[in-house]
Amino acid sequence: MTYAIDFGTSNTVVTRWNPATQQPETLFLPGVSLRVGQSPPLIPSLLYVENAKQGAVIVGQQVRDRALDLATDSRFFRNFKRGIGSNVQGFLPELDGQTINFEQVGDWFLTQIITQLKATDPDIANSIVFTVPVDSFEVYRLWLGRVCQSLNIDQVRMLDEPTAAALGYGLNDRQTLLVFDFGGGTLDLSLVQLDINEQTQAKPLGFVLKWGQKSFAEQSGQKPKIARVLAKAGQNLGGSDIDHWLVDYFVETQGIAATPLISRLAERLKIQLSLQLQAQEVYFDDETFESYELSLTRSQFEQILTEHQFFENLDEAMGQVLQQARRQGLEVKDIDAVLLVGGTVQIPAVQTWVRQYFEASKIRCEKPFEAIAQGALQLSQGIQIKDFLYHGYGIRYWNRRDNCHSWHPLIKAGQPYPMQDSVDLVLGASLDNQPSIELIIGELGTEMAQTEVYFDGDRLVTRNLTSSQTQVQPLNDRGGARNIAQLDPHGSPGSDRIKVHFQVDDQRFLRITVEDLLTARTLLEDQPVVQLS
Repeated sequence: MTYAIDFGTSNTVVTRWNPATQQPETLFLPGVSLRVGQSPPLIPSLLYVENAKQGAVIVGQQVRDRALDLATDSRFFRNFKRGIGSNVQGFLPELDGQTINFEQVGDWFLTQIITQLKATDPDIANSIVFTVPVDSFEVYRLWLGRVCQSLNIDQVRMLDEPTAAALGYGLNDRQTLLVFDFGGGTLDLSLVQLDINEQTQAKPLGFVLKWGQKSFAEQSGQKPKIARVLAKAGQNLGGSDIDHWLVDYFVETQGIAATPLISRLAERLKIQLSLQLQAQEVYFDDETFESYELSLTRSQFEQILTEHQFFENLDEAMGQVLQQARRQGLEVKDIDAVLLVGGTVQIPAVQTWVRQYFEASKIRCEKPFEAIAQGALQLSQGIQIKDFLYHGYGIRYWNRRDNCHSWHPLIKAGQPYPMQDSVDLVLGASLDNQPSIELIIGELGTEMAQTEVYFDGDRLVTRNLTSSQTQVQPLNDRGGARNIAQLDPHGSPGSDRIKVHFQVDDQRFLRITVEDLLTARTLLEDQPVVQLS
């Protein structure tokens, strides 16, 4: 049995492949999932820590059922996915004598979900597909891998969320699809092309942490489907940001305090305004005898979005992905369908904005919550992916002109993987009698306004910094890892000493081979910069 988990900022979706019906199905987990009307069973991405030392936590709908999300409490966490792998600024709580980070909170959350699944189906340990944001750095993927490893899951795959959405809508083959994934924490756009008639052998997307039995396609001998990612763009912008803007609006206009309760009411207003022109929420606290009455019209809501440059940010992301498409000879008219996924795409103003770029007949929005998780299941049904690197790789050097460290790109973003040829770099010693050569390698983000994750009171929020610079995630800037060559005999300035070969394999790992030019010895051979286990 294969499962897929779409771990989202606001909601999480769990699906499995039903071998009897040969169809995906979304699971309802008692006490954890919330079923609203005819909507799919979503798991709110909420967590409350009862005892940090024992790892005793409450997750999902149980947090809301016990009203643990309505008071300011350092034991309550929401939007914690945004903090995983980020340099969070501000206060991190200490609970039960332990300092808590967002990686630990995410670990607790997923462990609870998977533990409950294992209780109902012991075979879940065989295979799980996780979806990841298109703009995630390797550190997020590695964190997710470590969580799965600790849970003894035999086979783990990771798939970009927009690519999974394209597969989840199940459109005809040979279609060029633009996936507009707008959830609680991120805005991701991917231009994906589905094709089952690809003549060349495909490589699977992402990486397999542990590989057990052969895939369905290998067992059956059938030709794999190919989903090629042609262009990507992403931003740290989502529904939780909109909730913060609404809270700030009510704080300013009504003079009330920004509390978790007001955040909850603001979120409800936002959801209501997707279906009606005016919304109202009334809440009475039977302990303090305080009452709150919040109301908002759709026009007021859209004005708040405009004031926060919401649509300008959407235009920027769309411009990036369309520019990448034009480099490959594709124009707007060549895009066959636009797939809207994520809760934020249900906002009418967002759908109106999309129609400024595409004909209404091309826009699909009937599976905003399930498309990603259900599409990820296709990896076990003969689907394989051709993909490229969203981020590039580079090395750090001292910029004498600016008197600071800078980054020199080696492997550019957009590089297909696995790489057929290596990128070579020759280095020499900089000091007399130098015993070793160090090299700090980084994963380079896009050159755009940098995103800062920080705390505003008890809210975890993000903002774009005004200075435009390349975001960098160092991969080996820690003790021992940055040393790539021990020189024997010691090196001296004035001549080339080592040659480094850089290559990206089919599992998206940057690997290096180091040759000593003086002694003709191989010092490192096909060494991964980042080791999963």
